[in-house]
Amino acid sequence: MKLLIVDDEELTRTGVISSIDWQSIGIDEVLQADDGVNGIEVARAHRPDIVLCDVRMPRLDGIAMLERLEGILPDIVPVFMSGYSDKEYLKAAIKLKAVNYIEKPLDPSEIREAIIEARDLCLEKKRTRHNESMHSLETASHLALLLTQPYAQVKESISQLTDELALTLGTTTTFTAIVLKTDNTQELPPSEANAMYLSIRDFLKPFHMDCIFAEKHVQYMVYFLFGPAPGASAWKSIEDFFCNLYSRFARFSIAAGDTLTGISKAYQSYTSAVILLQNSFFFPAGTFLSPNKEASLQEKLSELPANPENEFLSLLTAKNEEKTRAFLETLFHYYDRNQNTLPNQAKDMYYKLFRTLDEAARQLKLTLSDRQENLIDALEKVFSFDELHQKLLAKTENFFQTATNTEEENSTIYLIKDYISQKYMNETLSVKDISDHVFLSTSYVCTFFKNETGQTLNQYLTEYRMEKAKQLLSDPRYKIADISSRVGYSDGNYFGKSFKKYTGFSPSEYREKMS
Repeated sequence: MKLLIVDDEELTRTGVISSIDWQSIGIDEVLQADDGVNGIEVARAHRPDIVLCDVRMPRLDGIAMLERLEGILPDIVPVFMSGYSDKEYLKAAIKLKAVNYIEKPLDPSEIREAIIEARDLCLEKKRTRHNESMHSLETASHLALLLTQPYAQVKESISQLTDELALTLGTTTTFTAIVLKTDNTQELPPSEANAMYLSIRDFLKPFHMDCIFAEKHVQYMVYFLFGPAPGASAWKSIEDFFCNLYSRFARFSIAAGDTLTGISKAYQSYTSAVILLQNSFFFPAGTFLSPNKEASLQEKLSELPANPENEFLSLLTAKNEEKTRAFLETLFHYYDRNQNTLPNQAKDMYYKLFRTLDEAARQLKLTLSDRQENLIDALEKVFSFDELHQKLLAKTENFFQTATNTEEENSTIYLIKDYISQKYMNETLSVKDISDHVFLSTSYVCTFFKNETGQTLNQYLTEYRMEKAKQLLSDPRYKIADISSRVGYSDGNYFGKSFKKYTGFSPSEYREKMS
């Protein structure tokens, strides 16, 4: 807490400062000024909580100084001191809600008690203002959530909350919904979300606009901007501000709805923003989509083939890398920034193409190291089309590398590796299970696999599981406690020991190393 001492006598100031242990009563910093004019300047720069000031000073007296400071620092707590028994000054001090009025010559114990009383009042003021602010934020958030529902259904509740918030809404007040999606999987701490909200309100003030906000389903934030209709340059500033504010998140998308007049149209603005946000899937992360500007749609190079997965399979099995790349490029340009396709339609197509890659690998007897254990789950988690396409490119690249680097593998070895890639997460997977799958005896399979690959079956299975564990540990969405069961270990401790033996790190150390 900061204290400002304002007195035109330097000996008085230094005497007060040296006579009291300020730290012991919660004062961390003591500031000085020699008259009312300088007192205002110091207060502007350092924003003290308490002012101990003389009543009579040259240029600007203490009463006039505090009257001006009320407009700058409304929560400041004044304590006056004076050597004059002037009733008029005393009345003015009372009007300014001074905690105390100390007569000179000053008594350090009296000053100490007065400052303690001022400190307590200051803390109470801050608590009251904080509680009022939190109530106002909760009320505003409740109003924002109501505006995401059809107006006719919640009209009375909206009217009640706007009155409670003392919102001034005229017939020309416009509303614009902004819906924001992040890759955040946990709710923002209330303090952080509120701080971001307050920074937006401060930013909007020069445009004579305000906003309310609400958090929906962890990943979504909804803001309603209201005030006079913003011009093109104002919108550009607003878009840039939101993008910079949310740049702390690895991935985010923002969509603004139509700007409409009247609070009854806020829901329409919200629904138009939600529709636009769906389209953001086909744009790079960090894009702000707005109806105020035309989306930079690319012309499609060509339409998709009638049966894309069949053509993809033919190109893969023919090992035609050049034409496969051309096929994927056509695919990318078809979907990129495509506002006529739903995200689930694109995901469905890519799901079929991922399955096609696995089918091509089976036909060519290739064992892909990145087989998806839960393809549907993986596709659900992708944030943007670009991320989805990059996954397909990476797996296709892996397919051709494997095809190039792998000599014609013995069909039995291929069947064994393929079976392990499908069953490795099963804790009870045994050599007998594998030998039964390829219709050979257990002893023969073990000998044959060692001779062909240089590894025992158990070594290969452990290595396969550990590599899968490394992949999962690099993704923070998976808990370490769950990863062991995902790679075939019901005992987490045994998994940890096996992983450290294989990599030299415990699972938690490996995750920290990869982050």
